[in-house]
Amino acid sequence: MIEDFFWLGIRWSEGPDCGGAYGPYAQSERRAHYLEAWRRLREGGFIYPCVCSRKDLAQAASAPNEGDADDEPVYPGTCRERSAAELPEPAGVNWRFRVPDGEAIEFADLNLGAQCYVAGQDFGDFLVWRRDDVPAYQLAVVVDDAAMGITEVVRGADLLKSTARQLLLMRGLELAAPDYFHCQLVRDAAGARLAKRHDALSLRQLRESGMGPGEVLQMAGWK
Repeated sequence: MIEDFFWLGIRWSEGPDCGGAYGPYAQSERRAHYLEAWRRLREGGFIYPCVCSRKDLAQAASAPNEGDADDEPVYPGTCRERSAAELPEPAGVNWRFRVPDGEAIEFADLNLGAQCYVAGQDFGDFLVWRRDDVPAYQLAVVVDDAAMGITEVVRGADLLKSTARQLLLMRGLELAAPDYFHCQLVRDAAGARLAKRHDALSLRQLRESGMGPGEVLQMAGWK
């Protein structure tokens, strides 16, 4: 991925290949940061253990909306009243953030304008730690952004709903929220977004087809 970005002409001032003041940059090396945040959320009563399987959720809830890359079904609340008191470590069960049902989570996107999602309706109690003892996406990015002093997050519009979830995590952890800029997605000729799950074209495939960096940027509308 780093090689492909360099080929495209994208450069950065710090990261896993060149170091910097906020390392380590691999999430596998940042477990202590995530564990500290998990403990704070647990002690604050924001999260609870969940033993529901994916099959349980598939049978109990509607499927996520197409276009929301990271979305998950609205959790039915099966384990919401489970106590976390006897579980001093996260491994072995899923951990979910208890959302404030009915609260409108609002934020201003620097590209797409005012956004609003209703907790418990547009999204439910979401994963922060997986049963295989790995922090979930929502928790990891919130912790990393705060620890690394990130002030502006730029990402795809399919992650707009994730911003609402992450704002709740930041509130629970008493962290300042960065600004957000959500880009329109790059789509194929049929209008479907380019995604790994659909075996879409990658930068590497475009390179191997003979396209140059300028052609790729122009195709994506970036130049």
